[in-house]
Amino acid sequence: MARIGSGTIVAGLTAGALAVISVLAVQASGTSAGAAAGRPGASASPSASASASPSQTQQSHPVPAHSGSGLRVVYSLGADRVWLVGDTGKVTRTFTVAPGTVDPASGTYTVTSRTASGTGGDGVAIEHVVRFATSGGVIIGFSAARDGSKPSPDPSQKTGGVRERRADGTALWELAIIGTKVVVVA
Repeated sequence: MARIGSGTIVAGLTAGALAVISVLAVQASGTSAGAAAGRPGASASPSASASASPSQTQQSHPVPAHSGSGLRVVYSLGADRVWLVGDTGKVTRTFTVAPGTVDPASGTYTVTSRTASGTGGDGVAIEHVVRFATSGGVIIGFSAARDGSKPSPDPSQKTGGVRERRADGTALWELAIIGTKVVVVA
């Protein structure tokens, strides 16, 4: 009779737990558009200033004060906006997002997991899922719909998906590896 070592059992259990967490996180991150949830100032269709140059957008939307230093993602709940900040502290990109129905508390988090592609809780194919927080058991993370759609979440459902345009999702994915700081401001 073959004997299985305890390290093999632990590795198998860990892999199974990570698979379950990934499925739940993808389901939780598949929504957007805080407007349907009655959030003031939320937009059902996120867009980065397509007509403005990146430097104009960054000047008209400076990174919030007291949002840390160094490499980080800054997410403003009130502005429904994200800033990607490089190692030097310079903003490399800023864009608007459409939040789900559950917001994280203000504070500093780190990227805990990432998934290249999957299906959101709304059934839409999503990509570049970057998870960083939980609130009331709801996993919160950024993602982009592969078809560019911006569905409105059902306000009776608890969803933590923060949707962005595909190009913005790609930029965030490239910056926000596991362990990257995510600063949430009011």
